[in-house]
Amino acid sequence: MANIASQIKRNRQNEARHERNKQVRSALKTHLKRFASAAETGDTDSATTAYRTAARQLDKAAEKGLVHRNYVARKKSEMSRQLNAL
Repeated sequence: MANIASQIKRNRQNEARHERNKQVRSALKTHLKRFASAAETGDTDSATTAYRTAARQLDKAAEKGLVHRNYVARKKSEMSRQLNAL
């Protein structure tokens, strides 16, 4: 356990950031699953709205450094191919 005040504060900040990042990643997975289920049913309107939401969330996560930008590009490409196939 840290004895130095700055390290105690740093540990507290890291824990808060860890929890926040975990929530964002979990929400991101939820948005991706919503798009996948909408695309699977074949409903173009709901799939389009789900794609927009998921793409926006992916971009935000990449901007914050939570996911790699290549992962974002790959996922958006996969989703757009699925959407165009509907």
